[in-house]
Amino acid sequence: MSGLGRTLIAVGVLILLFVAYQLWGTGIAEARSQAALRNSFKHLERLTPTTTTAKAGASTTTTAPGATTTTTFPDAPAPAPTGEAVAIIRIPKISVDKAVVQGVALPDLKKGPGHYPNTPMPGQPGNAAIAGHRTTYGAPFFNINELNPGDHIFVTTAQGAFEYRVRETKVVRPSEVSVLDPTTDNRLTLTTCNPRFSASERLVVVSDLVGPAAPAPPSSAEPTPAPGASSGTPDRGGSVTIDEDAGANLSGKRSAAWPTLWWGLLAGAIWLAAWVLSKRWRKWPAYVVAAPFFFVVLFVFYENVGRLLPADF
Repeated sequence: MSGLGRTLIAVGVLILLFVAYQLWGTGIAEARSQAALRNSFKHLERLTPTTTTAKAGASTTTTAPGATTTTTFPDAPAPAPTGEAVAIIRIPKISVDKAVVQGVALPDLKKGPGHYPNTPMPGQPGNAAIAGHRTTYGAPFFNINELNPGDHIFVTTAQGAFEYRVRETKVVRPSEVSVLDPTTDNRLTLTTCNPRFSASERLVVVSDLVGPAAPAPPSSAEPTPAPGASSGTPDRGGSVTIDEDAGANLSGKRSAAWPTLWWGLLAGAIWLAAWVLSKRWRKWPAYVVAAPFFFVVLFVFYENVGRLLPADF
């Protein structure tokens, strides 16, 4: 009974460490990624979304009552490779100010909100879509449920600054990818897990572009995948389907199950070896020697467990 009690306590401590890693440790990694993304996107942050409105083929920036300066929108740039910064999203009501990365695969969303590669860029015609974490990796969409119709969302891209106003918020099944389907209106769709600390549903916020859209890229243009990355393709029905790595339903990566098991067994083997060594040698020196190896393996184990969770958890 004493051995069973110690085992249960150890398991409880490991679970608490994993929770701490998910809620706080991942946020440190996200903050570092955001700093790098913003650095590469610094020139676009000089734009002021709140003072810019778009009209067909041009943007009109109001500088004073009765005075306007009109400039044409630049052509749409080539789709960015996955993993690179493509926009800055600001949601004043919930204090969101994040760089948006291209792609919604697990490695992409660790850096910040991710743009679905097979949807238009924000500001362009159609249904632009962005996914974001709800509880881990900085939790950019933690309070997204507080958005109400009429609330403002500002997005800055290489083509300029754009304003959206929230239309509706809804909850759908994780497999419901129709929210990413092409539309005839110009909208921005935000997706994340729901409820908080769970992945049983998806929370979707739909907002409308204020003013006409910027020029779209040629229909043949596709984002360039980063080495080893996957991207989605439209299916025959026009819905966006993305494979397991960048899944539209953002489900966890099932291929991580075996690595998770093996790393977990290795961590257990190291701890067992330390226990045996403590019996044959000295208790605390044995654990001190084993601790660095154990925690390195434990970190990799936690990384693989995180891959089993939905990408926007």
